[in-house]
Amino acid sequence: MTTNTSSSRPGGPRRRHGLTEQAAQAAIDQACRRLRLPTIRSVVDEAITTATKEQLTYQGFLAELLLAEVDDRDRRSTLRRIKSAGFPREKWLADFDFTANPNINPATINELATGDWIRRGDPLCLIGDSGTGKSHLLIALGTAAAEQGYRVRYTLATRLVNELVEAADEKQLTKTINRYGRVDLLVIDELGYMELDRRGAELLFQVLTEREEKNAIAIASNQSFSAWTDTFTDPRLCAAIVDRLTYNATIIETGTNSYRLAHTRARQTL
Repeated sequence: MTTNTSSSRPGGPRRRHGLTEQAAQAAIDQACRRLRLPTIRSVVDEAITTATKEQLTYQGFLAELLLAEVDDRDRRSTLRRIKSAGFPREKWLADFDFTANPNINPATINELATGDWIRRGDPLCLIGDSGTGKSHLLIALGTAAAEQGYRVRYTLATRLVNELVEAADEKQLTKTINRYGRVDLLVIDELGYMELDRRGAELLFQVLTEREEKNAIAIASNQSFSAWTDTFTDPRLCAAIVDRLTYNATIIETGTNSYRLAHTRARQTL
């Protein structure tokens, strides 16, 4: 009877003795492909050189490789979440010039950047004239949320309403509302720029109701709440929508002075 020396125990890992360096490299490459470890595959040679130079233990070497794979997967996941959010352009909190709009408190924005309000399912309302930094902050806070692992969806108010109307016509309304209800943060920009008919307002109200006190919502509007009757012409429906968006909400009034103009002037004086 012969003894199988290729494994230390039944079902255990196979042991390959006498692999040449070239064969070992080929085996690592093949194994990384099969196990879908692209980062380890790309950095293993550099990691071996570093491990030799720094005299890492086997455990230390393995930890470095696995952590590199985990970090890169996290990075790719973050990029996918940001892309799937549908932001129209890149905006970052680090690029926001608070000196250009003193109405906006940096401490409040930094607190929002932690994402606790999203975890609680609270609303965020940015109210102010065009050019005061609302969209920048809306996109930047949404991006920060995606970086923290939250599922985010950005849309214009008119685009959302049009999508809901089409879904209702095609008997897909429940499916569409549920899709918007599942994301952790729904970002609605330019709410109040255009008047919505009663049907559109009612459909938007359904989305807000689906998310109420469960999942966070952030909106930007160039109209004060008192002027929302210009957008939602039914007073009772308007009041109900304002109630949904302001309960437990953080409300930031960005003022009337153009952030873009002030920011441009500040840059020109540098």
